[in-house]
Amino acid sequence: MDFTFNAFYTLIAAVIVLLLGRFLVNKIDFLRRYNIPEPVAGGLVAAIISLLVHSLWGYSITTSAELQTSFMLIFFASIGLSANFSKLREGGIGLVIFLFAVSAFIILQNAVGMSLATLLGIDPLIGLIAGSVTLTGGHGTAGAWGEIFEVEHGIQGALALGMASATFGLIIGGIIGGPLAKLLINRCNLATARTDQQIETRDNTPMDSTTSEYVPFEYPHQVRLITADNAITTLGLFAGCLAFAEFMTGFSKGTAFELPTFVWALAGGVILRNVLEGVFKVQIFDRAIDVFGNASLSLYLAMALLSLKLWQLADLAGPLMVILGAQTITMALYAGFVTFRIMGKNYDAAVLAAGHCGFGMGATPTAVANMQAITNMYGASHKAFLIVPLCGAFFVDLINATVIQMILKFFA
Repeated sequence: MDFTFNAFYTLIAAVIVLLLGRFLVNKIDFLRRYNIPEPVAGGLVAAIISLLVHSLWGYSITTSAELQTSFMLIFFASIGLSANFSKLREGGIGLVIFLFAVSAFIILQNAVGMSLATLLGIDPLIGLIAGSVTLTGGHGTAGAWGEIFEVEHGIQGALALGMASATFGLIIGGIIGGPLAKLLINRCNLATARTDQQIETRDNTPMDSTTSEYVPFEYPHQVRLITADNAITTLGLFAGCLAFAEFMTGFSKGTAFELPTFVWALAGGVILRNVLEGVFKVQIFDRAIDVFGNASLSLYLAMALLSLKLWQLADLAGPLMVILGAQTITMALYAGFVTFRIMGKNYDAAVLAAGHCGFGMGATPTAVANMQAITNMYGASHKAFLIVPLCGAFFVDLINATVIQMILKFFA
């Protein structure tokens, strides 16, 4: 029997998941020591409980997909609204190098998946589904390409395989990033972990207009000073971004520049921010954008993990599990030996490696959550928070779509 939660019950459940995650991370030393994000900790427990209830009594819960999508779009809009061109220039050559590393990994990810699929005697396109389509692309890309694989390429059950693979990636991406970064930091002696008292002092020190080197999404628990007027104005900006995203999604459908809705939400934020600030000299309230962006990030991840149906993973064929296991090892090794090294083998590089694990196996929100868990424990990484959100949310999807199309044209 399936129970459907409306938007209100979904929101209540997501908040409970977040509170549970915060409690677990604060009480369980292992989770805190290995920098597991709070939404991932709470969401996994909720997903396991849901699995047990379904296995024992046959009950399951369907949450509000519309509300989950709305929070995802608000998060991506917040990335765009935080991206003024002066900050983007601060990324400098590091942004280009990181984008190169990510692009190379997309090709490697598909090579691993398709090669293993061939060796295991299954259609190599199944390896592509268990490659960048679902792991770098996430659930949205899996859904978009699922019908194409089924109708045009004869892969039966491609949508179900894609969703299950994306589910696996979302979980693993949130698990391996923190421990990998911690290993790199400790091995190379890059930073010293903050004490609980230092973290509490920092969180209780308000982030206001005098705070230097402000970067969005760092320290989500730190106090931000905003007013009701700031909040109302910022909500108007978010509404404009989402309206732009909805219009452009419909307008571009079936054209050469068709993009997922969340990419248009991010692009709308970039355009709106820089036009208002650069042309009309309107003051943008970064702290309010940061508050709504961080809240949306946490709620989206909680809802995504809350909606997981782990029993669907049991339907995965053995060969597909072999491919996904190999992809996990490949991601960890690549982030540790390639991403970390070419980004400078320093603290910023370790945080970037954790972020790469997040969107290389799951999604950009997972990448940001991974980095937040690291910087909360070890300190700021402005470079990582400048590079990863835009790279993971915007450029990567364009590159991924191009690579997928080229591979499909070859096989067609």
